[in-house]
Amino acid sequence: MTAQHPASPTPAMIDFEPVARQVAQLVREVREEQLAGPTPCEKYAVHHLLAHLVELTAAFRDAAGKRRGPTTDTPPGGAMPVLDDDWRVRLPRRLDELVAAWRSPDAWRGTTRAGGVTLPGDVAGRVALNELVVHGWDLARAVGRPYAPDTAALQSSYELLEPTEDDPGGEGIFGTPVDVPRDAPLLDRVVGRAGRSPAWPAG
Repeated sequence: MTAQHPASPTPAMIDFEPVARQVAQLVREVREEQLAGPTPCEKYAVHHLLAHLVELTAAFRDAAGKRRGPTTDTPPGGAMPVLDDDWRVRLPRRLDELVAAWRSPDAWRGTTRAGGVTLPGDVAGRVALNELVVHGWDLARAVGRPYAPDTAALQSSYELLEPTEDDPGGEGIFGTPVDVPRDAPLLDRVVGRAGRSPAWPAG
């Protein structure tokens, strides 16, 4: 008699589409004269931020597929991202590919690579979603457009960005958190944990 092994548990998956759809809409609304403008990412102008989104959507798409290569093995940092001329076509396409990739349960299982670091699949998925949430807010603020991510994505980001015992200051990848009232909207608390002032550019 053949031994029966239980199937791997289905990971807690989150649909990227609601946030990705909003980011794609923002991309369509960016005006050419806004590309050189500032963003809440201190070192990035709007064109840098858009280039970063082009890169990270490819990286986390490939991380979902457990594909090794330059997109997943290259650590963050280094040279400033450069925006290609076809970004208005490429970025929405990459967002669609990212959504599709993380709808596979296998993307959330096992381990993968992202930013040159080996991560559990479910952690990589939450990191990818958080990148969209936070940088979507950056882009919305930079170009003066509304932005309202879904609650599931916001809650995932808020939990991911919570300071840990190993990192009590919460420096993380986004920098020092900004104090935000506990009763503030969840989006404000997320961006505060990501080192942004919800009042940017006023504060």
